[in-house]
Amino acid sequence: MRYLRMTRLSGKPATAPVGSEPTWANWLTILILGVVWGGTFMVIALALRGYGPLTVAAARTSLGAISLIAVALAIGRPFPRDPRVWMLAVPLGIFSSALPFFLLAWGQQYVASAFAGLAMAALPLVMLPMAHFFTDERMDPRKSIGMIVGFAGALVLMGPGLRGLGGGSLVALGQAACIGASVCYAVASVLTRRCPPVDPVVLSALSLAAGALFLMPAMLWVEGVPVWQPGISGWAILVLGFVPTAAATVLRVIVIRSAGSVFMSLVNYQVPLWSMVFGALVLGEVLPLRFFAALMLILTGLAISQWALLKRLAGKAN
Repeated sequence: MRYLRMTRLSGKPATAPVGSEPTWANWLTILILGVVWGGTFMVIALALRGYGPLTVAAARTSLGAISLIAVALAIGRPFPRDPRVWMLAVPLGIFSSALPFFLLAWGQQYVASAFAGLAMAALPLVMLPMAHFFTDERMDPRKSIGMIVGFAGALVLMGPGLRGLGGGSLVALGQAACIGASVCYAVASVLTRRCPPVDPVVLSALSLAAGALFLMPAMLWVEGVPVWQPGISGWAILVLGFVPTAAATVLRVIVIRSAGSVFMSLVNYQVPLWSMVFGALVLGEVLPLRFFAALMLILTGLAISQWALLKRLAGKAN
């Protein structure tokens, strides 16, 4: 799942003009992205049945990088000449792919996939204070209230796990790892805002390649050379690399270029819902009541903090 913001390419607008109207194709693509990214956590759980977390993360970054580099070359996207972009690709690859992919895979060994999806829903709220201090997006009273409500949802989501953190409970540590992944994505978003102008597909490809270079040695040292596992876990590895990591990135770029980044933000409201649906119906996970309470609080916090964006979208829809 990719949370990189769009950047500009050669001075051309990276997002659609303010007056752009989302088409039915845009709405359908947003729905597809919500299903794909919401189902990512289920696919990770299936891949973990045959592979270790480092292998899952390394395979995902490697396959995603190869796919996006091939796409960029096929459609003639220019690779950057600015050395600052190549230097930024390393920390960006660590915080946008290597660390969060590993933390999610490691954490999902001990927590339900639905929990991981709910933890990702808090990402826009985690970004608010970071954006305030490190970018030009300032906090205001409305955003602060939304962040507090969403943070309360995250505490409800952790539930009993909060008491187990100090005692080294694996369930509690798994929960903390999933929350930590959302923090990594927030850091990556701030780094992306500071990136010089570059095509977003190319930037995603470079960051995934850097993440793969970071993960591969760790995987070989800890888990060894991976062997194809027949059955669902092997196919799940391939799906992770090609669908939510590579193909969804291309779809995301298409939506932002045609309908704008504000419209793209609607996907944040879908991911936790689909993660719970797939976790319950496909994996047979039992969803405690606190998951639903946390979902309501996190989505409410999102709605409060993004109220101006939602009003603009509602105006376009009318």
